[in-house]
Amino acid sequence: MRHGDKINNLGRTASHRKALLSNLANALLVNKRIVTTLAKAKALRVFIEPLITKTKKNENKEQISHNHRLVFSALNNKEAVKELFTVIAPKVAGRPGGYTRIIKLGKRIGDNAETALIELVDFNEVYGKGTEKAATGTTKRTRRAGGSRKKAEAKEETATAETKPEETTIQEAAEEAKPE
Repeated sequence: MRHGDKINNLGRTASHRKALLSNLANALLVNKRIVTTLAKAKALRVFIEPLITKTKKNENKEQISHNHRLVFSALNNKEAVKELFTVIAPKVAGRPGGYTRIIKLGKRIGDNAETALIELVDFNEVYGKGTEKAATGTTKRTRRAGGSRKKAEAKEETATAETKPEETTIQEAAEEAKPE
């Protein structure tokens, strides 16, 4: 029985799985997005998100160097660690988690494996338009029902805007008709 066994072993030994996730994480940090199988993408998310969180916890000098060592022991790649601490960490500083996004792409032709694109959320230009507002805290949360109210208010405004010019023209006509 596998009660409570939440790790996906991916059909590999522990050392092979560790090397696989390390290589996938290095590729993700350098390229900002990669295409892989859905199972590997889900396993990679669990592997890399705590590492990105470690880059944000920089209270003092010892803590910074300790986090560098911990991240390097997981990645074993100086370039990826440098990219993580210099480029990625400042961008995700305001984000409380959820640094990656998995998008399903469908089945692969050769072996019918479910493929997915995993990417760093803050480095996507297509979806990145709203992240600037989210970081500043100026987003407005509304209910779905608010859309119909806004439409009704807009119709009322246009109706009043249309009647106001008519009223002014009637008033102007009445003033012109008055004998002076």
